[in-house]
Amino acid sequence: MTIKIDNVSKRFGQTQALNNVSVQFGEQKIYGLLGNNGAGKTTLFNVITNRIFAENGVVSMDGQVMLDNESALSQIYMLSEANYYPEDMNVKDALYWASRFYPDFDSNYAKDLTNRFQLPLKKKINALSTGYETIFKIVIALASNAPFLLLDEPVLGLDAGHRDMFYKLLIERYSENPCTIVISTHLIAEVAKIIEHCVIIKDGRIIKDVPCEDLLAGGYTVSGSAALVDEYVQGKKVIYSGSLGGLKTVSVSGAMPNAGDRPEGLEFSKLNLQEYFINLMNEEVQ
Repeated sequence: MTIKIDNVSKRFGQTQALNNVSVQFGEQKIYGLLGNNGAGKTTLFNVITNRIFAENGVVSMDGQVMLDNESALSQIYMLSEANYYPEDMNVKDALYWASRFYPDFDSNYAKDLTNRFQLPLKKKINALSTGYETIFKIVIALASNAPFLLLDEPVLGLDAGHRDMFYKLLIERYSENPCTIVISTHLIAEVAKIIEHCVIIKDGRIIKDVPCEDLLAGGYTVSGSAALVDEYVQGKKVIYSGSLGGLKTVSVSGAMPNAGDRPEGLEFSKLNLQEYFINLMNEEVQ
């Protein structure tokens, strides 16, 4: 099962939110949809789920156009900041209606999650704190068993403990019931270890669409005293540079040298996704 976005564009006034975007989200993979504020991430999710409509282009699932296709839409759960439930509805009733829309909804698992997160079932959704409103949406997302999970800033308002619990539950659920997960987040360092494929969007255009391993294979990171690092990187293309006191970390383009060719006093490691992303956002789109 695959969602295909083909030449989709969307404008809001003078802002071109999506500009002829084409991308596919295939079966049983964890994607990272990465981009700065206003890049078009949420707009893309909203177009896929019919919450807004594109001006041109087509979104399809296995060849079936998604527009007004309730059967196809029931295969997707989108977690977003917006609340689409009635203001006077409580958590328990919302879980019931979610089970009516998603054919494979696991009510027992949802109840287990509400206990683990200590989510109050009788409380109205609009009375929940930001963190617990996010938890409520996480419960529905994980219990929906939908083949596609679109998670837009899924840890918004969560403390460190709840964020850690979410990531563990997400991987656990993915292992038990493989599906396609697309995570849009600013916390790149937190999701770097779980996403398999990077889709990077800038100014409404997809500028990278590759497996994360391939994306990061073209560079490496060097750290140590600033003097040693500066000496080592002379003549090399620097992707990212950061300093703290007398220590310096630099990401360099190219293949990592073999252990025997590495100068003493320096530490070498794989390229960091967040550092790569920051550098990419500061470059002009070629």
